[in-house]
Amino acid sequence: VKGALPVNLISIFKMFPDQQACINHLEAIRWPDKALCPYCGSVHVARKKEGAKVGRWNCHDCRNSFNVLKGTLFQGTRIPLQKWFLGIALMVNTKKSLSSHQMARDLEMNQGSCWSMQQRIRVAMASDEQHLLKGIVEVDETYVGGKPRRNKHDEDDPPKRGRGTKKSAVIGAVERHGNVVARVAENLGGRGILRFIRGAVDIDETILVTDEYRACNAVDGIIARLSINHSEQYVVGDVHTNNIEGFWSHLKRALIGQHH
Repeated sequence: VKGALPVNLISIFKMFPDQQACINHLEAIRWPDKALCPYCGSVHVARKKEGAKVGRWNCHDCRNSFNVLKGTLFQGTRIPLQKWFLGIALMVNTKKSLSSHQMARDLEMNQGSCWSMQQRIRVAMASDEQHLLKGIVEVDETYVGGKPRRNKHDEDDPPKRGRGTKKSAVIGAVERHGNVVARVAENLGGRGILRFIRGAVDIDETILVTDEYRACNAVDGIIARLSINHSEQYVVGDVHTNNIEGFWSHLKRALIGQHH
Protein backbone atom coordinates (compact mmCIF):
# COMPACT_ATOMS: atom_id res chain seq x y z
CA VAL A 1 0.00 0.00 0.00
CA LYS A 2 1.39 3.38 -0.95
CA GLY A 3 2.51 5.33 2.09
CA ALA A 4 2.03 2.40 4.47
CA LEU A 5 4.22 2.39 7.54
CA PRO A 6 6.65 -0.48 8.07
CA VAL A 7 5.59 -2.53 11.07
CA ASN A 8 9.14 -3.40 12.07
CA LEU A 9 10.27 -1.14 14.91
CA ILE A 10 13.88 -1.02 13.76
CA SER A 11 12.74 0.08 10.29
CA ILE A 12 10.70 2.89 11.81
CA PHE A 13 13.69 4.14 13.77
CA LYS A 14 15.79 4.12 10.60
CA MET A 15 13.21 5.69 8.28
CA PHE A 16 11.94 8.31 10.74
CA PRO A 17 14.84 9.43 12.91
CA ASP A 18 13.34 12.87 13.65
CA GLN A 19 10.22 15.02 13.39
CA GLN A 20 11.14 16.38 9.95
CA ALA A 21 11.36 12.89 8.45
CA CYS A 22 7.91 12.06 9.83
CA ILE A 23 6.45 15.30 8.46
CA ASN A 24 7.97 14.63 5.03
CA HIS A 25 6.40 11.17 4.98
CA LEU A 26 2.93 12.46 5.87
CA GLU A 27 3.16 15.28 3.32
CA ALA A 28 4.06 12.80 0.59
CA ILE A 29 0.95 10.76 1.40
CA ARG A 30 -1.51 13.60 1.86
CA TRP A 31 -0.20 15.92 -0.87
CA PRO A 32 1.44 13.73 -3.53
CA ASP A 33 1.19 16.51 -6.16
CA LYS A 34 0.74 19.86 -4.44
CA ALA A 35 -0.06 21.05 -0.93
CA LEU A 36 -3.63 22.23 -0.33
CA CYS A 37 -4.96 24.48 2.40
CA PRO A 38 -7.15 22.36 4.74
CA TYR A 39 -9.24 25.43 5.55
CA CYS A 40 -10.24 26.69 2.09
CA GLY A 41 -8.77 24.12 -0.33
CA SER A 42 -6.57 26.70 -2.04
CA VAL A 43 -3.37 25.66 -3.84
CA HIS A 44 -1.89 29.13 -3.29
CA VAL A 45 0.20 28.07 -0.33
CA ALA A 46 3.86 28.37 0.58
CA ARG A 47 6.09 27.05 3.32
CA LYS A 48 6.77 29.32 6.24
CA LYS A 49 10.35 30.22 6.93
CA GLU A 50 11.99 27.58 9.03
CA GLY A 51 11.67 28.35 12.72
CA ALA A 52 10.90 26.52 15.92
CA LYS A 53 7.88 24.76 14.32
CA VAL A 54 8.57 22.16 11.65
CA GLY A 55 6.41 21.81 8.55
CA ARG A 56 4.31 25.00 8.76
CA TRP A 57 2.56 26.45 5.68
CA ASN A 58 0.83 29.74 4.90
CA CYS A 59 -2.28 30.10 2.74
CA HIS A 60 -2.23 33.27 0.62
CA ASP A 61 -6.01 33.19 0.12
CA CYS A 62 -7.49 32.69 3.60
CA ARG A 63 -4.34 33.80 5.44
CA ASN A 64 -4.35 30.76 7.72
CA SER A 65 -1.29 28.89 8.88
CA PHE A 66 -1.37 25.09 8.94
CA ASN A 67 0.62 21.89 8.75
CA VAL A 68 0.02 18.42 7.37
CA LEU A 69 -1.32 17.23 10.73
CA LYS A 70 -4.44 19.40 10.45
CA GLY A 71 -7.56 17.22 10.43
CA THR A 72 -5.70 13.99 11.28
CA LEU A 73 -5.34 11.95 14.44
CA PHE A 74 -2.03 13.77 15.01
CA GLN A 75 -3.59 17.24 15.11
CA GLY A 76 -2.56 19.28 18.13
CA THR A 77 -0.26 16.60 19.53
CA ARG A 78 2.85 17.49 21.45
CA ILE A 79 4.11 13.92 21.33
CA PRO A 80 6.90 13.38 18.77
CA LEU A 81 5.57 11.77 15.60
CA GLN A 82 8.21 9.06 15.79
CA LYS A 83 6.53 7.82 18.99
CA TRP A 84 3.15 7.94 17.26
CA PHE A 85 4.52 5.80 14.42
CA LEU A 86 6.07 3.37 16.92
CA GLY A 87 2.81 3.22 18.87
CA ILE A 88 0.84 2.38 15.71
CA ALA A 89 3.32 -0.38 14.87
CA LEU A 90 3.09 -1.84 18.37
CA MET A 91 -0.72 -1.93 18.20
CA VAL A 92 -0.75 -3.48 14.73
CA ASN A 93 1.82 -6.12 15.66
CA THR A 94 0.19 -7.38 18.85
CA LYS A 95 -2.50 -9.94 18.12
CA LYS A 96 -3.47 -10.02 21.79
CA SER A 97 -3.78 -6.22 21.84
CA LEU A 98 -1.72 -3.85 23.94
CA SER A 99 -2.51 -2.16 27.23
CA SER A 100 -1.72 1.51 27.70
CA HIS A 101 0.54 0.54 30.59
CA GLN A 102 2.62 -1.72 28.34
CA MET A 103 2.84 0.93 25.63
CA ALA A 104 3.96 3.45 28.25
CA ARG A 105 6.79 1.15 29.27
CA ASP A 106 7.81 0.46 25.67
CA LEU A 107 7.79 4.12 24.59
CA GLU A 108 9.00 5.61 27.88
CA MET A 109 5.86 7.74 28.24
CA ASN A 110 3.21 8.18 30.89
CA GLN A 111 0.20 5.89 30.85
CA GLY A 112 -2.39 8.63 30.38
CA SER A 113 -0.78 9.89 27.19
CA CYS A 114 -0.57 6.37 25.79
CA TRP A 115 -4.23 5.73 26.60
CA SER A 116 -5.19 8.89 24.72
CA MET A 117 -3.00 7.88 21.76
CA GLN A 118 -4.62 4.46 21.60
CA GLN A 119 -8.11 5.94 21.55
CA ARG A 120 -7.20 8.22 18.65
CA ILE A 121 -5.54 5.37 16.74
CA ARG A 122 -8.57 3.10 17.15
CA VAL A 123 -10.96 5.81 15.97
CA ALA A 124 -8.76 6.38 12.91
CA MET A 125 -8.72 2.64 12.17
CA ALA A 126 -12.52 2.49 12.11
CA SER A 127 -13.63 3.12 8.54
CA ASP A 128 -16.66 5.31 7.93
CA GLU A 129 -17.29 3.49 4.66
CA GLN A 130 -19.16 0.27 5.32
CA HIS A 131 -19.54 -2.04 2.34
CA LEU A 132 -21.98 -4.90 2.44
CA LEU A 133 -20.35 -8.31 2.71
CA LYS A 134 -20.86 -10.71 -0.19
CA GLY A 135 -19.74 -14.06 -1.53
CA ILE A 136 -19.49 -16.78 1.10
CA VAL A 137 -20.23 -15.14 4.44
CA GLU A 138 -20.00 -16.91 7.78
CA VAL A 139 -22.34 -15.78 10.57
CA ASP A 140 -22.07 -16.70 14.23
CA GLU A 141 -22.52 -15.26 17.69
CA THR A 142 -20.38 -15.18 20.81
CA TYR A 143 -20.68 -14.00 24.39
CA VAL A 144 -18.33 -11.48 25.92
CA GLY A 145 -17.83 -10.77 29.60
CA GLY A 146 -15.72 -11.58 32.63
CA LYS A 147 -15.61 -14.97 34.25
CA PRO A 148 -18.37 -15.31 36.88
CA ARG A 149 -17.20 -15.19 40.48
CA ARG A 150 -17.31 -18.45 42.34
CA ASN A 151 -19.61 -18.75 45.32
CA LYS A 152 -21.01 -21.46 47.50
CA HIS A 153 -23.98 -21.99 45.16
CA ASP A 154 -21.79 -22.82 42.14
CA GLU A 155 -21.84 -26.56 42.79
CA ASP A 156 -25.64 -26.67 42.87
CA ASP A 157 -26.22 -24.13 40.09
CA PRO A 158 -23.03 -23.64 38.03
CA PRO A 159 -22.90 -20.59 35.69
CA LYS A 160 -24.26 -21.40 32.26
CA ARG A 161 -22.12 -21.18 29.16
CA GLY A 162 -22.96 -20.38 25.55
CA ARG A 163 -26.52 -19.34 24.77
CA GLY A 164 -27.62 -19.64 28.38
CA THR A 165 -25.07 -17.23 29.78
CA LYS A 166 -25.69 -13.76 31.22
CA LYS A 167 -22.77 -12.28 29.26
CA SER A 168 -23.26 -9.74 26.47
CA ALA A 169 -24.15 -11.32 23.14
CA VAL A 170 -22.25 -10.23 20.03
CA ILE A 171 -23.20 -11.26 16.51
CA GLY A 172 -20.76 -11.16 13.63
CA ALA A 173 -20.32 -11.95 9.95
CA VAL A 174 -17.09 -12.47 8.03
CA GLU A 175 -16.62 -12.48 4.27
CA ARG A 176 -14.24 -15.21 3.15
CA HIS A 177 -10.89 -13.47 2.49
CA GLY A 178 -12.58 -10.16 3.31
CA ASN A 179 -13.93 -7.93 6.05
CA VAL A 180 -15.69 -8.59 9.34
CA VAL A 181 -18.78 -6.89 10.78
CA ALA A 182 -19.58 -7.40 14.48
CA ARG A 183 -22.17 -5.74 16.70
CA VAL A 184 -23.63 -6.12 20.15
CA ALA A 185 -26.83 -8.11 19.73
CA GLU A 186 -29.94 -6.77 21.41
CA ASN A 187 -31.91 -9.75 20.18
CA LEU A 188 -30.59 -13.12 19.03
CA GLY A 189 -33.99 -14.32 17.93
CA GLY A 190 -34.93 -14.73 14.30
CA ARG A 191 -35.93 -11.07 13.83
CA GLY A 192 -32.73 -9.78 15.42
CA ILE A 193 -30.53 -12.01 13.27
CA LEU A 194 -32.43 -11.08 10.11
CA ARG A 195 -32.12 -7.36 10.94
CA PHE A 196 -28.36 -7.75 11.41
CA ILE A 197 -27.92 -9.66 8.16
CA ARG A 198 -29.93 -7.11 6.16
CA GLY A 199 -27.65 -4.37 7.44
CA ALA A 200 -24.35 -6.21 6.95
CA VAL A 201 -24.76 -8.52 3.97
CA ASP A 202 -25.60 -8.13 0.28
CA ILE A 203 -28.55 -10.50 0.22
CA ASP A 204 -28.57 -10.99 -3.57
CA GLU A 205 -24.87 -11.89 -3.89
CA THR A 206 -24.25 -13.90 -0.75
CA ILE A 207 -24.36 -17.47 0.49
CA LEU A 208 -24.54 -17.60 4.28
CA VAL A 209 -22.84 -20.31 6.30
CA THR A 210 -24.12 -20.79 9.85
CA ASP A 211 -24.37 -23.45 12.50
CA GLU A 212 -27.73 -25.08 13.19
CA TYR A 213 -28.99 -22.45 15.63
CA ARG A 214 -32.76 -22.47 15.04
CA ALA A 215 -33.13 -18.69 14.95
CA CYS A 216 -31.06 -18.65 11.74
CA ASN A 217 -33.97 -20.35 9.98
CA ALA A 218 -35.58 -16.89 9.83
CA VAL A 219 -33.36 -15.99 6.87
CA ASP A 220 -34.34 -19.00 4.78
CA GLY A 221 -36.21 -17.96 1.67
CA ILE A 222 -34.61 -14.51 1.87
CA ILE A 223 -30.96 -15.43 1.37
CA ALA A 224 -29.19 -18.65 0.36
CA ARG A 225 -27.86 -20.49 3.41
CA LEU A 226 -25.78 -23.54 4.23
CA SER A 227 -25.45 -24.90 7.75
CA ILE A 228 -23.05 -27.17 9.60
CA ASN A 229 -24.04 -29.38 12.53
CA HIS A 230 -21.26 -28.96 15.08
CA SER A 231 -22.48 -31.89 17.12
CA GLU A 232 -21.43 -34.13 14.22
CA GLN A 233 -18.65 -32.34 12.34
CA TYR A 234 -17.01 -28.94 11.91
CA VAL A 235 -16.02 -28.91 8.24
CA VAL A 236 -17.73 -30.28 5.12
CA GLY A 237 -15.83 -28.96 2.11
CA ASP A 238 -16.39 -25.19 2.08
CA VAL A 239 -19.16 -25.39 4.65
CA HIS A 240 -17.70 -24.29 7.98
CA THR A 241 -17.61 -21.34 10.35
CA ASN A 242 -13.90 -21.53 11.17
CA ASN A 243 -13.16 -17.97 10.05
CA ILE A 244 -15.72 -16.24 12.26
CA GLU A 245 -14.81 -18.49 15.19
CA GLY A 246 -11.15 -17.59 14.66
CA PHE A 247 -12.13 -13.92 14.75
CA TRP A 248 -13.94 -14.42 18.08
CA SER A 249 -10.82 -16.08 19.45
CA HIS A 250 -8.64 -13.11 18.46
CA LEU A 251 -11.22 -10.67 19.85
CA LYS A 252 -11.30 -12.31 23.27
CA ARG A 253 -7.53 -12.63 23.47
CA ALA A 254 -7.27 -8.94 22.55
CA LEU A 255 -9.65 -8.00 25.36
CA ILE A 256 -7.54 -9.98 27.82
CA GLY A 257 -4.31 -8.47 26.47
CA GLN A 258 -5.65 -4.94 26.70
CA HIS A 259 -7.34 -5.03 30.10
CA HIS A 260 -5.27 -7.54 32.09
